[in-house]
Amino acid sequence: MSNSEQNMAMIRERLEAALAPDSLEIIDESHKHAGHASAKGGGHFIVKIVSKALEGKNPVQRHQMVYKAVDDMMPAEVHALSIQDSTPN
Repeated sequence: MSNSEQNMAMIRERLEAALAPDSLEIIDESHKHAGHASAKGGGHFIVKIVSKALEGKNPVQRHQMVYKAVDDMMPAEVHALSIQDSTPN
């Protein structure tokens, strides 16, 4: 398993534990940023998440919840995280 695959598995594990998503897609875009000095080895990922846990939260609160779930991975394993979130409703 590559580092990127391991990182995606870790992201998935943490988000499932923290937010019990109805739907979760993680896309690795690290290849688009290869060689960027600021990346320092961390990957670039898009997270598409649908979770009841996000209901009643504003967009900033939702993103904070996602970031909190993976904060120990930043910036070593995750350099950049793009979040597309919604609720089942």
